[in-house]
Amino acid sequence: MEEKDFAAHLTATMTGSALTMLIGLGHRTGLFEAAARGPATSAGLAERAGLEERYVREWLGAMVTGGIFTYAAGEYTFPPEHAKFLLGETASNLMPSLLTLTAFTGILPELERAFAEGGGVPRSAYGPHLETLGAKTGDSWKHIYREHLVDGFFGAVPGLKEKLTAGARVLDLGCGTGNAIAVAARAFPASRFTGLDITASVVDQARETTAGLPNAEFAVGDAAELSADPPYDVITAFDAIHDQDRPDVVLRRIRGALAPDGLFFMVDTNFSSDVAKNVGDPMAALYYSISLMYCTTTSLAEGGAALGAMWGTEKATEMLADAGFRHVDVLGSPRPQNCVYVCRP
Repeated sequence: MEEKDFAAHLTATMTGSALTMLIGLGHRTGLFEAAARGPATSAGLAERAGLEERYVREWLGAMVTGGIFTYAAGEYTFPPEHAKFLLGETASNLMPSLLTLTAFTGILPELERAFAEGGGVPRSAYGPHLETLGAKTGDSWKHIYREHLVDGFFGAVPGLKEKLTAGARVLDLGCGTGNAIAVAARAFPASRFTGLDITASVVDQARETTAGLPNAEFAVGDAAELSADPPYDVITAFDAIHDQDRPDVVLRRIRGALAPDGLFFMVDTNFSSDVAKNVGDPMAALYYSISLMYCTTTSLAEGGAALGAMWGTEKATEMLADAGFRHVDVLGSPRPQNCVYVCRP
């Protein structure tokens, strides 16, 4: 990259960072919801949102020049084709991810300390920053599950939906706030779903998420100590294995907890283990950044393996084979940044 091109690249990077912060501000102050009601002047939008016009006007300047709003004849417009990516109860809404990414800036002093001294940033350190910036645990995947879990993710595996329809014993490992189980339990009432997560407060949220579903239950526990009697027909893990402190142990435990004809269904990131092969992938830099600011450092805080989100398909298939899975297929998913590992003993 030539010198002037690199300078332009850095400027674009700084612009994106600044806009990310202002997008979060717009979410928390209600500006996006107010703007979605139709074109307005800066004074009109400020009145709608109950905010000070001078601040709103400058924010709107950033939104217009940043390509998020349009401006004509003194009025600012939030186009519906843009609004769907920042508002609404759909998988297109990127706001939960934007808020989470912004919240990670709060742990940067601790992360810098870990660079110099070792160790990591514990998961408990993130909660206050997420809460302050309006990010909620599980929101990034909630609507993805609603729209894509049954037909997109499960539907990618021949025979899986039929197995769940007939009735299966299912474990969701690293279940988080229970959004996947809520969708699956409604779609497949003949199956029994158990969620396992190491964080008690998260499991409490999962129970609230699935309230009223008789075929959903949850337990607090460490996946590295997983056992099952009787064994499970299906075990799922959504974006969870690379975050485990002892992923090799967890994968062996999963293998041991499956019925002989059981299935381990793992959704994880769709990148290479070789950084050179990720050059040019438009999502790679973002995921390396997220991996550093959360996945890697939280594992190191517990003395874990620190696989990180970018462990890659090569490393993943190698570890699955070492855990005893002799048949592993890697399939595409509704999201290009994720793939599905279909693992059978």
